[in-house]
Amino acid sequence: MASRTDRGVSARGNALTLTASLDGGPLLRALNGIAPDLFFTHAREVPPGFRPRRALGRWYRYYEPAADRDPALWQRAARELVGRIDVRSFGRGLPSEAPTWREVRRIDVRPSGGFLEVDIEAPSFVWGMVRKMVAALRAVDNGTVSVERLIAAARGDSRLPLPLAEPEGLVLWEVSYPEPWGSARFTLTRHQRAERERTVRYARVRERVRSEIWGEMSPADVP
Repeated sequence: MASRTDRGVSARGNALTLTASLDGGPLLRALNGIAPDLFFTHAREVPPGFRPRRALGRWYRYYEPAADRDPALWQRAARELVGRIDVRSFGRGLPSEAPTWREVRRIDVRPSGGFLEVDIEAPSFVWGMVRKMVAALRAVDNGTVSVERLIAAARGDSRLPLPLAEPEGLVLWEVSYPEPWGSARFTLTRHQRAERERTVRYARVRERVRSEIWGEMSPADVP
């Protein structure tokens, strides 16, 4: 796999290698019959020795509810996390004695449909990096971390104790390689369409149930 994600994180784009005797179209049809919540959209032949983890870059997107958020402050703070940064404050399980450097190519924050879309691109990420970076932007927004402290952490001058943002808002959006993806005609299978409809229906039901339960509580009782 090109990238591993935490439980609860979704992937729009990922890559894997396998050995198969089928061409692109038939191979995609076979792969899309594995499980209704797995979707394979592109396939191409790769040379011997190809390793999916040797990607040129990875692009993650985080969906942050926009209510009570300051997009301008998020954008201001995000600029300080672009470039070569020490990720000890923004990763999990890293040695603390010396800086661990990673190159962040881009962080964009923009309002969209009631959310802030936070796009982060880098050649590689350490474990938990995007979720902790989002937590850092939240901390700047709510005033518990100053921009100056964020800059110091990114430079490796100090450490920030940051939680992990919730995994459900995170999507591995795209993985890039030197060669373009080949593609074949892709349509959802019957089982995939049923799974998509079930997921949407279940989400609506859960929202309705929560609304009904919380509507019967006094404001002081609502978590």
